Amino acid sequence: MPRDADADAIKKAYRRAALDCHPDRNPGDRTCEERFKEVSEAYQVLSDPQKRELYDRYGHDGLSGAGFTGFTGVEDIFDHFEDVFGEFFGFGGSVRRGRGRRPAPRPGRDMRKAVSLTLREAAFGTTKTVRVGRPGPCPDCGGSGAKRGTSPQTCDSCRGRGQVAHSRGAFVLTTSCGDCGGTGVRIPEPCGRCEGGGQVLEEREIEVAFPPGIDDGVSIRILGEGGPGTMGGPPGNLLVTASVEPDPVFKRDGDDLVVELPLAFARAALGATVRVPTLEGETEVEIPAGTQPHQGFRLPGLGVPHLRGRGRGDLVVVVAIAVPRNLSRKQKKLLTSLLEEEEKDG
Repeated sequence: MPRDADADAIKKAYRRAALDCHPDRNPGDRTCEERFKEVSEAYQVLSDPQKRELYDRYGHDGLSGAGFTGFTGVEDIFDHFEDVFGEFFGFGGSVRRGRGRRPAPRPGRDMRKAVSLTLREAAFGTTKTVRVGRPGPCPDCGGSGAKRGTSPQTCDSCRGRGQVAHSRGAFVLTTSCGDCGGTGVRIPEPCGRCEGGGQVLEEREIEVAFPPGIDDGVSIRILGEGGPGTMGGPPGNLLVTASVEPDPVFKRDGDDLVVELPLAFARAALGATVRVPTLEGETEVEIPAGTQPHQGFRLPGLGVPHLRGRGRGDLVVVVAIAVPRNLSRKQKKLLTSLLEEEEKDG
């Protein structure tokens, strides 16, 4: 195959090679099974642009360095390329060895929630009560989906497996059972409250602790507080994302805070001691004579606490020269005199 082969050419080549050395066509032949794994690993690399670039540049060492370890076995290949094998036979499903298997437990999906924080709450940490709506077992049917007094029945079509098998020569193609939706059971009389789904939306209140120094967009993972699993699978997780509101005084730059200090021209020219805001109140800053517009002064340890370590960022005070809009006669006279002196010196 040429090195510049496109995705369609790679898939066709893999199809031919995989069908030729498929374990079901060559039962008991370890050489063919190993060959099947080799061509599948090659297809996994060549069909992925990132893996393909790594291989072209660094060979197998580049792939192993990126964590690519290949497949653990033939069943792993079937699971990974389930859609590809389904395409080979013209409809959805998976081609795997042996008979259909029962639906496996699946973990619940992760849920997300955004919580607004002020800058001070994000800087020093806070605890918020978060209301979360998530699916839970229906109280009327106990999660079975069946009307009270009745119970689900094993699906006759798949005999509880959740999948049905279709023979295609030496291959067995398994698809989800259309009668039970892959659950393995049928509900003759659905529960009126959950309509046979076995779940209803329930609201819960969860206390979430935001650590000092958390930044906008950072998420906290609450284990087991997501959606419920199916077939006995574990629940998912809840991801609570901090949404830090803009502050009217400070701007955050990493763990540093930036505050603008309006300063009269005379104070900037002559120097002054001024008070500036901090997260804890006010502090004094010495402004030296001749301070220029936009000049910054760094006050160590008055910024945001480091999220993953000790200490804090800095407070950066940026001078903004305040130009008066309305001048008195005396001010105009003084400024005119100053301008004349500057022009003589210049």
